[in-house]
This record gives sequence, C-alpha cells and structure tokens, in this order.
Amino acid sequence: MNQNKKISIVILNWNGSSFLKRFLPSIIDCSKGNVEIVVADNGSTDDSKSLIVNLFPTVVYLQLDKNFGFAEGYNRALEMIHSDFFVLLNSDVEVTPGWLEPMLNLMENDPDIGICQPKILSLDRPDEFEYAGASGGFIDRFGYPFCRGRILQVVEKDLGQYDDILPVSWASGACMMVNSNLWRACNGFDPDFWAHMEEIDFCWRSQHLGYKVYICPDSVVYHIGGGTLNYNNPLKIHLNFRNNLYLLFKNLPGKQLAVILPARMVLDGIAAFVFLLKGEFGSFGRVFAAHLKFYRNLSQLFRKRRSVFSTSKNKGIRLLSGKNILWNYFVTKRRKFSEIPA
Repeated sequence: MNQNKKISIVILNWNGSSFLKRFLPSIIDCSKGNVEIVVADNGSTDDSKSLIVNLFPTVVYLQLDKNFGFAEGYNRALEMIHSDFFVLLNSDVEVTPGWLEPMLNLMENDPDIGICQPKILSLDRPDEFEYAGASGGFIDRFGYPFCRGRILQVVEKDLGQYDDILPVSWASGACMMVNSNLWRACNGFDPDFWAHMEEIDFCWRSQHLGYKVYICPDSVVYHIGGGTLNYNNPLKIHLNFRNNLYLLFKNLPGKQLAVILPARMVLDGIAAFVFLLKGEFGSFGRVFAAHLKFYRNLSQLFRKRRSVFSTSKNKGIRLLSGKNILWNYFVTKRRKFSEIPA
C-alpha cells in the first residue's frame, strides 16, 4: 500500500457504543500504515465518547452537536478531515486483514475510479452476501436499486460467482472508499436525502463528472445491517420511496425521466395498495407521504437537476440497466442476479 497516500476511515456514530466496542478492535488491527481512524459522533446520548477516550485513545473523536442524519453528518465530519482517500464505514462492520490495500491499489492504478466498495458479506451468515451492497450495486430499468448477490429481499450465498472486479452503478454507504477530491467536487452527499440512497445519488453524480465506480471483491468486510433502522421500519420505507424519486429526478436524462417517472408513480401506487391489503397501514401512509414530500420539493429538485446537468461531462449518461427486477422477481421467479436477463 502506498504509504504516501493518507486514508481516513470515518465511522459516523449515533448511539452505537456497543458496535464501537465490538468492531473497533478489528478495524484498528487490520488498518495499518498511513491510516487514521475517526469516529464522528452524530449527537449521541450514550457513552460513545467516554468509550473512545478511555478504550481507544488512538481513534480520533469528532463531536457533532446533533443528529444530522447520515448524509449531512458525513458532510460535516469530512469537512474537518484532510486525507487523500476517505473510507466511509458503518459502525456495525467487521473488517478483515488486508481489506484496504486492494481498494487503494485499484483506485491508484486508474485515477478515473473515484469510488469503490469491497465485497460485503453478512456477519451473522458469513457464507451469504449482505443486503446493503453485496458485490456491487445496479439500478433496474424503472429505477429500483439491486445488487450482485441481492435482489429485493432475496440474498444469495457467496460461492465466488461475483468475484470479478468491474464497474458498477453504485457503491454501498456501509463501506466505500472515495477519492477526497471527488468528494469535494460533488459537495459530498445531498443532505435532503437524510439517510438511504444518498450514496447512490453521490455515485451517479460522480459519474456525471466522469469518474467511475467499481466493486473490488478482493477486499471483504462483514456487515450486520439494519443497525440504525430495521429494513421494515416505516421511516425507512418512507425514505426509500421518497429518496428514490429524488434520485431519478435529479440524475436521469430528460427523455428517460419523461418515461420512467410516470411509470414509477404507477408502480409506487401498486406497492402502496399491496401494503394496504396486507394490513400494513403505516407503510401504506408512508408511501403517499413520500410522494407528497416529493411534489412539495419539486422547485428545489429542479434547481439541483440543473446544477447536475450544467456540470455533467456526459449528459446522456445511462446508469439504468435493461433488467426488470420486479417482473423477474414476482412473475418469472428469477431471484438471483445471474438469472435475470437484460
């Protein structure tokens, strides 16, 4: 690993002292060289600060004055950090020996690679991929994110089938290495996302600027997942529906947006109706609240869209794949990445 390049591993923490106590030792042991480890605290009310100060004195502790959410929390933390590369790492991730070197080598060998992620496996079921990222993220023809190794709620076993290094549409915010110059060029995450899909938006905007996003399966980490919000939490459902609309509106070229956005309105309505039939009234309401929030923010989203395309080096960038994961998941019952045809 190039010792001249400084890496800052930045863990955004909110009341996660149990995770810090459990996972910081492996991060410290497996992250040698010109590497600093930073815990940026998002206004925690637990004993996170005393834990870091007393048990992990080599870890830098940054105190934010309130919970800014995932997106703005990282924005504020990284403003205070000066390194060549940032590694954004969830507090519930266990790293492995040599995890940094493959990602750094990949990015240094191709300066156009601005973001990469490791292969992310489940800590509880180590032979399976983990929901949040698996072996690289993609977006289907209607704007739904999916991964090599995870389609909707179905997670595959890791049999080495997705161990090739290749460009992807997005990298997981659970663990991603970012060129710090790219981070600043993009002004970090969009704080209006608050949490969920802000990393997909960031990766898409990065590709508008001409950078590439890669998966580096030679690096492996293990993730618990759902450490902040459970996957079925109504707030998470609200954020995912709302932020997906934000994502598409900001980044899709005009002709695609004119087709895909109306289709998504119909599909989201169907999803809300399914929640209603299942008696999940809170989730049903969250979908409509997400759409209402989207409509209320249209003027601001137009400004952001103009900003994205005014600086884009590829205004016709097409990140949507030809895959249709809903059709294959529910109709043809194809629920593995390798089974879904383009």
